[in-house]
Amino acid sequence: MDNACVELEHHEGFTTIWMNLPKRRNALSLRHMEELIEAFRRVGDSDARGVMLAGRGPVFSSGHDFADMAGSNLAEMRHLLAVCTDLMTLMQSIPQPVVARVHGLATAAGCQLVATADLAVAADTAGFAAPGGKGGWFCHTPMVAIGQTVGRKRALELALTGDVIDAATAADWGLVNTVVPAGRLDEACGDLLRRATRGSALSKGMGKQAFYAQIDLDQPKAYTHAIEVMASSSQTADAQESMDAFLEKREPKWVDR
Repeated sequence: MDNACVELEHHEGFTTIWMNLPKRRNALSLRHMEELIEAFRRVGDSDARGVMLAGRGPVFSSGHDFADMAGSNLAEMRHLLAVCTDLMTLMQSIPQPVVARVHGLATAAGCQLVATADLAVAADTAGFAAPGGKGGWFCHTPMVAIGQTVGRKRALELALTGDVIDAATAADWGLVNTVVPAGRLDEACGDLLRRATRGSALSKGMGKQAFYAQIDLDQPKAYTHAIEVMASSSQTADAQESMDAFLEKREPKWVDR
């Protein structure tokens, strides 16, 4: 990609999407978000097995770029926030697992990126905040993803205080999966991504998309949806191969992508 804000890096079947605005703390301007959308769409349509979202420079992402927003009228703000929502929705709709590699501070919409990713690994140097609560503009849209990830009381503590929590607290609250020393961050992200992508790519993609479709439904509706998806997916070649390989005590050979 020949873009100013985002770089793609491919390695051993995985793609890393780099937010590459270190001097702006990887702030999410409209252009930056549009380039991230383009990157996720491109990777989603590719044969990449998994995706890592990372940021260059000392900060993972400081959230929305106020320089891009100051003075915007109501229609412009609605558009910008709708684009941000499109980005978050796309991250969860592509078939590949998305791992957030969080090496530094992730605030506001930057923390929203972490909460939205399927999985997240944080360095022990990382921090997380929804700072709008101690300013003049509450973090309304970031709290959708954060609240669904950490629960009501902890989300409101983040939102109302605006305080930064450290990586260990973020792990305890369920915002990230694990915390490692900064020097082991790449190793830990790679290990989690490899484990999250083993098996049938088709099955994994269907599973991820079905999970997000049912997670906010009430239980009867969730089971209705899950039953239909699981029954339908049983007819794929990879599902049949999985059963055959188990019964025949051999390694499966996946054919569907």
